[in-house]
Amino acid sequence: MSTSAETADGATPEVLVKSRQRVADHGEVFTPSWLVDDMLDLVKEESERIDSRFLEPACGSGNFLIPVLRRKLATVEQRFGSSEFERHHHGLLGLMCIYGIELLADNAAECRGNLLDVMEAFFGSAAGPEWMAAARAVVGVNIVQGNALDMTTSTGDHITFPEWGYLGKGKFQRRDFQFGVLAKRAEYTGGHESQMSIFEAMEEHDVFTPSTTFPPMTVKEIGQ
Repeated sequence: MSTSAETADGATPEVLVKSRQRVADHGEVFTPSWLVDDMLDLVKEESERIDSRFLEPACGSGNFLIPVLRRKLATVEQRFGSSEFERHHHGLLGLMCIYGIELLADNAAECRGNLLDVMEAFFGSAAGPEWMAAARAVVGVNIVQGNALDMTTSTGDHITFPEWGYLGKGKFQRRDFQFGVLAKRAEYTGGHESQMSIFEAMEEHDVFTPSTTFPPMTVKEIGQ
């Protein structure tokens, strides 16, 4: 059993519910594309900026992340379409800035596959195999099967996300951060401390110290 909703242009209906059992067990209902687009338009500039970072804590098969990636890649085409070198590197950066957590293994795999389909179309047949190898490596660490509420993976480990940055001249930087550290909230009791903001109360290095820093990498090295 599945429940569908017609798309805004009347095209093939979208599947919003895979089964009643999955709704009952996990509350799984997908967001229709027209609503996704309306929501992303509320943050239009950020959704189109190549290096803006988006995290979807219940990403499903990518209903939000895929439109964000397409918006980023459209910006890449506008800004770097005349240079294949810059187009490819900034397109990969756009993918690097998209993150997802998904409880169900089949959805997480489908999300990775859908993102890779978009990147394969973007790179085109003329691009060497190292580009898709790098894209697969990126979605392998950026899209995590786990529980966003307790911030653990399906194996019970702490969720860790890489911060990717493009250094220019074909080099990328990767630094890994523990999701729980980035998202943690300080607990205070009594007096003035209870009114302090998290960033007033914590030293910068307590929040933003990476767990691992990698040396600068080329596309080929990312995909290895």
